[in-house]
Amino acid sequence: MDKKLVVGNWKMNLLREEALELSGAIVSLLGEDYDACQVVLVPPYTVLDVVGRRISGSNIDLGAQNVFGRISGAFTGEISAPMLLDAGCNWVIIGHSERRHILGETDEQIREKLLLSISCGLKIILCVGETEVQREEAIRGSEDISARKELLFSPTKTQIENALHDLDEERISDIVIAYEPVWAIGTGKNATSSEIAEVHGYIRELLTEMFPGLGGSVKVLYGGSVKTGNIEKIMSVDEVGGVLVGGASLSADSFFRIIKSVGG
Repeated sequence: MDKKLVVGNWKMNLLREEALELSGAIVSLLGEDYDACQVVLVPPYTVLDVVGRRISGSNIDLGAQNVFGRISGAFTGEISAPMLLDAGCNWVIIGHSERRHILGETDEQIREKLLLSISCGLKIILCVGETEVQREEAIRGSEDISARKELLFSPTKTQIENALHDLDEERISDIVIAYEPVWAIGTGKNATSSEIAEVHGYIRELLTEMFPGLGGSVKVLYGGSVKTGNIEKIMSVDEVGGVLVGGASLSADSFFRIIKSVGG
């Protein structure tokens, strides 16, 4: 059976000594041979080297939080896919909600990054999901249940189709989808099991429609304020193939407990 995936996104946190300590603690807790699920650490660019060295020899992979859509050139401040590979990364997060909604990344930019990163050999965690405003508009938008669902799924559908349309089907194996209900991130609101199942089920149907041969095998992660207190509820949903963890991945103990809950 394909292993579930746990991704720890450290965001803009930790200096070098802190990153070394945290990654070392995670390796120590898991053990170098842990393989009940796949684990990826995604630290800031500035500590990729120290984290990469510390997890070397373990089954933990290294990922980056972003990438630019060009191989090289006069793009001050940007980092390319070949640079990430050279730094030891296997994975990259593309289209995270904070980059879409705080930094204004467009679907066109996200597709550009995705296509180039795949061609360079990186595995992709493509983030999609609706904001609180979009969700409320969908809930208020129609009394008809099917029409309401169509409105609710529309942002996620658009993001997936714009990123993956016309992609060669064999390349879909290099992509993981992470559903981020933006309205449940840092708001104190929590998605219910039925809400998670509803959207993950829809994403699976869409992927299968777009990629009839391999769409059913694509992992779909959940990424809405994952914590030790809700991980069992999240993983009880059949279509959840793992989790994208934010703040809880900054604690070795919390992240370890999440990993063990996912891996069993």
